[in-house]
Parts: sequence; C-alpha cells; structure tokens
Amino acid sequence: MRKILIIITIFYSGIVSAQSGIQLQELECEMLKNPLGIDVITPRLSWKIKTEESQVMQKAYHILVSSSPEKLAKDNADLWDSGKINSDESINITYQGKELDSKDQAYWKVKVWTNKGETEWSKTNHWSMGVLTYAEWKSTRWIGYNQLFPGDSVGQFSKLSARYVRKKLKLKKPIKEAKIYLMGMGLYELYINGDQIGDQVLAPVPTDYTKNVKYNVFDVTKELSEGDNVIGVILGNGRYFAMRQEYKPYKIKNFGFPKMAMQLIVKYEDGSSETIKTDESWKFTVNGPIRANNEYDGETYDARMEIPDWNTVGFDDSDWKNLMWVQEPGGFYEGQMTPNMKINDTVMPIGIEPREDGYILDMGQNMVGWLQIKVKGKRGDTITMKFAESLKEDGSLYTANLRDARVTDRYILKGDNTETWEPKFVYHGFRFVKISGLISKPKIEDFIGKVVYDDMETVGCFESSNVTMNQIFKNAFWGIRGNYKGMPIDCPQRNERQPWLGDRTTGAYGESFLFDNQTLYSKWLDDIKYSQTLDGGIPDVAPAFWRYYGDGVTWQGTYITVADMLYRQYGDLSGIRNHYPYMKKWVKYMEDNYLKNDLMTKDKYGDWCVPPESLEIIRAQDPELLTDGDVLSSAFYYYLLNLMEKFAGLIDADENDITYYQNLSEKVKTAFNEKYLDQSKLVYANNTVTANVLPLAFGMVPKEHEQAVFENMTHEIEVNKDSHISTGVVGTQFLMRTLTKFGRADLAYTLASNKTYPSWGYMAENGATTIWELWNGNTADPEMNSQNHVMLLGDLMIWYYEDMAGIKSDPEHPGFKKILMQPNFNAGLDYVNASYNSSYGEIKSHWKKNGKKLNWEVTIPPNTSAKICVPASKSSKVKINKQNLENLADNISVENDQLVFELMPGDYSIKTN
Repeated sequence: MRKILIIITIFYSGIVSAQSGIQLQELECEMLKNPLGIDVITPRLSWKIKTEESQVMQKAYHILVSSSPEKLAKDNADLWDSGKINSDESINITYQGKELDSKDQAYWKVKVWTNKGETEWSKTNHWSMGVLTYAEWKSTRWIGYNQLFPGDSVGQFSKLSARYVRKKLKLKKPIKEAKIYLMGMGLYELYINGDQIGDQVLAPVPTDYTKNVKYNVFDVTKELSEGDNVIGVILGNGRYFAMRQEYKPYKIKNFGFPKMAMQLIVKYEDGSSETIKTDESWKFTVNGPIRANNEYDGETYDARMEIPDWNTVGFDDSDWKNLMWVQEPGGFYEGQMTPNMKINDTVMPIGIEPREDGYILDMGQNMVGWLQIKVKGKRGDTITMKFAESLKEDGSLYTANLRDARVTDRYILKGDNTETWEPKFVYHGFRFVKISGLISKPKIEDFIGKVVYDDMETVGCFESSNVTMNQIFKNAFWGIRGNYKGMPIDCPQRNERQPWLGDRTTGAYGESFLFDNQTLYSKWLDDIKYSQTLDGGIPDVAPAFWRYYGDGVTWQGTYITVADMLYRQYGDLSGIRNHYPYMKKWVKYMEDNYLKNDLMTKDKYGDWCVPPESLEIIRAQDPELLTDGDVLSSAFYYYLLNLMEKFAGLIDADENDITYYQNLSEKVKTAFNEKYLDQSKLVYANNTVTANVLPLAFGMVPKEHEQAVFENMTHEIEVNKDSHISTGVVGTQFLMRTLTKFGRADLAYTLASNKTYPSWGYMAENGATTIWELWNGNTADPEMNSQNHVMLLGDLMIWYYEDMAGIKSDPEHPGFKKILMQPNFNAGLDYVNASYNSSYGEIKSHWKKNGKKLNWEVTIPPNTSAKICVPASKSSKVKINKQNLENLADNISVENDQLVFELMPGDYSIKTN
C-alpha cells in the first residue's frame, strides 16, 4: 500500500492553529498550536499531503466535524459532513456546518482522494470556540487597584511593582473539563496550584486597549482537582502602564493601572457546570519580589521579598488586600488568534572581560530577549545588568543610541547558595551586558541569553556561494525575528519600539519567506483598522501608541500591501475581504484631502534614510539626492489604486469600485508623466534612482520609453553612484526586483554583495549582526542609529528567494498552488541552496553551476505544480532524473532563450549542458 501522510491544519480567518498527521499504515499526531478560544464561527481548514510518491495531486476530499471525539470516531458528523467534494483545493476550506456557539467543541478529520489512490482518515484534530458575545462577559468584573504604593512612581521613568493575585476555590465534584478565559493587562503569568500554565511569555499580545482587548484560553483540566484549589496571577505592566506613564500625553497614549478579568468554567462529570469569575473577593499584594518592570527601563527583582508557595492551597493570605472593581479598558473583547511570544532560542556568550566596576559580557550576536544569570553572594547584594548593542573605543558600553531607555535589570540576592534568575516582564535588544555587583569572578557558563519573539515557525533557509550575502541573510534573520513582539516593531532596544507602518510596506513580504508570519500580520491589519479615524485617516504607527497621523501614502499604504502579501503568499483572501471597506475609505480620504490636479500632494517622510552625501551626517541635505515628496506619494498612490482594483475583483465588489480605481489611476498616471517625465532626458523628476524605479516598478512609464528610462537609471547607479545603493526606505522596496525584471540581475547582485559604503555588506563588514537603521550608522552620529532595524532591507529578501533561488508564487495561483521557478543563474552566484515551507509543503531549489553546466535539484510539494525555466534552447540539452525532458515535463516551450516547462510534484535532478 502506498504511503501518503496528511498534515491537517486549522485556519481561523487565516490563523494557523493546529496540525496532525495520518499515514496509511501508521498513524501519528503532533499538535503545534493551541486551538482554543476561536472567536469566528467559520474557521478555515487546511491540510498538507506528504508522501514519497511523485506527481501526487489531490482529486477530492471529505471532511467530518463532530461535537465529540467519540462521535467522530464513529463517523457521526453531527456538526458537518462535507461529503466527497471533487476539488484539488487543500487550503482555506471554509467550515460550512452547523452554526457554532460560544465555547462549543469541534473535532474533525479529513480524507483525500489523489491520482495515486485514497488515503485513510486523518487523526482527530480539535478546536473550541471562544466567547463570541460581549454579553457573556458582562457579569465578569474587571479587578485591580488603581493606586501607587511606596516605591512606585509615575512620569518619564514610571515605576510600578508587580501585582501578585490569588483566589482560593473549592470544587466539590469530579471534574470533566475546565478552561480559563483570561484578560491580564498589561502582562500576566498564570498559575494553578503552584504550577505555571503554558510556556508563553509577555502575554497577551499588545493592542490599543481602548479599541480591542485580547483574551487567552487555557485548558486547565489536569491542573485542577476536586477539593481545594488556588488560581495565581502575576500582573506586570507591559504597554498598558509602562509607556512613560503620563509623560508627553499629547503624544504617548497611556491606559492606567494593571487589571484583569477572568472566567474559569468547570464542567463536572455529572453534567453540571460552574463558573468562577473575578470579583472583589480576589486578593493581592505588591510586596512581592518584582519591584519594578518597565519595557524600556528594565526589571528589578528583590529575592529577599519572595513569597514561598504564594500560589498554592496552604498559603495564608490573610494580610493580603482585596482587589477592587475597576473600569474596563474600553476595547471590545477578542479571542487572541495569533500565538503569544515565547523563548524560541538561546545564545551562549562568547566572552567576558573584567572592568574596574564590573564585567562586560559579549553574547556574540545582537539579540532580543533577556539574560538568565547564576550568581552567588551575600543577602542584599545587588547584581546590576545594563544592556547595549555596542561598545565605545575604551571597551565600555555605548548607550547614547538608547536615548532615555534605562535598559537595566537588577537582582537583589537573598543569600542562598547559587541563585538563578531571569526577568518576566521586560525584553532588551543587546549584544553586550555590563554586569556589576559580583563578589567573585564569574564563569561564562553562568549566563544564557534567552531569545524572545512570537511563537512562529521558521519556514525558509538560504545559502549561496557569496559569503557576504550569506551574512546579510543571517543578519536579516536575527533582525526580523527580534522585532516580532505581538506586532512588528521598528527596533527593540531604545525608547521607541513602535509598530511603524512604513518599515513593513514590502518588508512583510520578504519576511514571509523566513518566518510563518501570517497570524502576526493578520492581527496587525486589525490593529491598523482599529486605529483608523472616523473620516478615514490611518496613523504612522499602529496600534496608535504614539499619536502620529501624518497622512502620508508610502507609510499608510502598508495597510493595503500587507493584505496583498497575505493573499499572495498564503492564499489568504480574508485580509482583503475583511479590510476592503476601510482601505477604500482611506483611498477616498486621501483623494478628497490631498489629490490636487490629479497628483497626490501629501508626503511626510520622503525616501527615508537615503545615504547622505557625507559619512558624518544622518540625513542627506543635497537636493540632488532627495526625491520630491509628491513624486513618491503620487507614484505610490497609483500603485495602491491598482491593488485596490485587483482587490475589488477578487471579492466581487461593486463594479463601480473597479471603474473608480481604473479612472482615478489613469488620471494620476497621466498627470504624473506630464509633470515629472523629462521628455528630452527620459528621466523622472531630478533623476534620483527612487524617482525612476517607482514608475518603472509600477508600470507608469510609457512603453516606448521604458527601456530608455531604465538605462538612464542604471547609468545613474553604475556611473554616478559607483554601483552602490542610493535609495532610502521607499526606493529600496522595489530596486532589486526591478533591476532583475529589466535584465540587470548582475547589477542587483553587485548591490547585494557590495562590502563598501553604502551597502548591506558594509554593515556586516563593520561588525553588524543585524540590520542597521542607517546606511552609515557607524559614522553618522551613532546616537541616532538603531543597530537592529529591518526597514532598509527593502525587497532584498524577496529577491533572494524569487530571483536567486527561483521560489515564487504564481500571482494567478496564490499561496504557492503554482510555483514559478526561474532563478537568474547568471547574476553572479555560483550556487544557491534554498528552501521554503509553503502552505502545501516544502519547496526546495538547490542549483550549482560548473562552467556551462548546470545542476539543479528541485522539490515540488504534493498538490502543486511548478513552471520551470532553464537556460537551454533545445530539449536535448536537458536531462531530468537522468531521463529525457519529454518523459517527465509537460507544456515544453522556448521563451527568451530558455526552455520553459511544467513539472508535477516530486524531487527532480535537472542537468543542462
């Protein structure tokens, strides 16, 4: 019997939740995510086919969904029986069964028919519904204590002790099932009878709490028992309290003191149930060991104040205070559909050097998270850890670029033998740590760096023959994951850490090749929607923790480009469908307020971070280097109008919408060319690379002038810019792909592999292990330079995968249902080895050149196909798996001196001569 493995996955409005497997001869199951608390009634179901067979394509599927595992085992699909559906679709299948109510359970399985045969039923998978209506929360009170205690303070450097909360309860019957629904603002840790629940950290994900509040759901059946029990919660400050509380209120939003709301729903074996809710009987103390916890300034922990067994049944809490009913945050309650953060990796230091006042620890890598320490000392000794990305010439910490973030953790010893500690409610961006207060020489193994970011799968790897490009990829990998904090932030180290839209306009697309960021960006679209003003404006930062509403296009347009990325990379149309009305509202808002003579006249940031004329200055001042803001905004507005036209077609919007976008975009294009295209020189505006690359990338250049404009742009790069980058954040988003599209992949390769200023390689050559904020961050007032930003990556990672590895989703068949594999073998690389784990399975592309010979190993996952392009003009020059091309390939043709053909799923060794 053939072996076919099916991996089944649940999507909730595009949110990956769970996975399990089936093999015809041997069953196995692996749960990857917690599918609890889903607050949409039509989840989407997906599965992957894994097999050693080649050319496996799905022909039909059959889904069963039941209200209990027992019913499902008997094929009693009381919720939904899809019947046999003749379809090759295996991702984003919408649940069409019985309408699900709050807290309902659903168990499901699937079988598929392929051209190689029928599979068995998959193992059982499961999801549960969340709290679907606000009414079900109404009787659950928010509890907290809106007071400062001795040692607390409010201001620029706010300081607030953690709240330790507990509730005793007695469960009088044998328990069948128990779930906790928890909202803990700003951050929480949950305990049952002394055991911590879950491995999440810094939970929940941040939102604008006046707009929406996320709840997490935990199955605690195994942790509770008949009789006495205790629920314990530590409430930290997070974004809720610690964002410079009441400091610059005109700019920085603040929300109040930590608070929580919770329901524990217990179902007993006799069929009865009980709900325990937060009320004024819950007790708390602030006299615990966490004396301060502030995202920017650090955590202070006094081990002398530890409260042994505070979260267990036998603890005496008679001297604890009762919490009070407090005002709710104001936002609507939503099930958190994206995973929390967790410790995903560890880093061991590479060196420790003594200083007069302590030691400097070198992690060897600019990382994001915190430091675990093992120390010995006397009771009351204080170990101080201050974090930084780099050192001064004298070997001391360089902290000026952190601005007023104090980034200092303190541990006060209780005086036991060896004490091990790490913080709970902060994170730092750092490579170096100054450690003070040690009474003996430390060992390097006394310290471990904990790498913290959203719990997501690494889906891509890339290696090439160019060492510089490989280091850039590693730097991008570390920078991207370090800036995933329940939302994409700009930097993790200084007093900013904000979710700037402009950093991810194209960045989100490139990042998706490295990490499964679908849930993160689906959530971020909601953040942007919630921050939209009533008349349609979109902020520069979302959630709008900073009140910046600049009304630009290149930043705010990220709302549209991220939705397009989710569709392109994941086949996820829900982002477009759910957000289309709000995007349309913004497009009209910009037209009504800023479109003059068919040109968009509003821009705020320009082509941010263009390499300046001098290494010593931060911002370029020479007007010849700067692109006019109206050029940027008008070109980008045209690009976004075309995306909106595409969206309208995808979701069957009103035909008047399509006409509106078509007419308006044509007007903008005409006005743009009339004003900015120099008909004699055939360049745009003042001939910056950005001014030319945008109309080329967006298809705005009249066809008869495209090649001339492109050649003039490449002349500007090669001659006037010495084959180096001259674009900022906006231009770099389209530079590499446009150069390659018009036949100059070799020039793109030069930009990617340069090691001199300005370039990504220059950063690496000067010690960077992540991506800098500035091209000249080591020379232009380093106080301004974040050494861990991702905005200057532009479309580089997209270019790595799509143009160098040849792993690209066909826009007409999104989500990699059909793969376009057309590496540029002559750009300058000798080999590339890359892989990407798509929604259908792993795609691999490993090619190596030897003179005029090419060896290319390709993996195409089941239920997909690939269009393959190889540099040969005759089929006799190509062998696949040692066979003639015609034996394995379909639809063979010659296009632009390349053989083009289609391959079905499988592993292939392609050789050309």
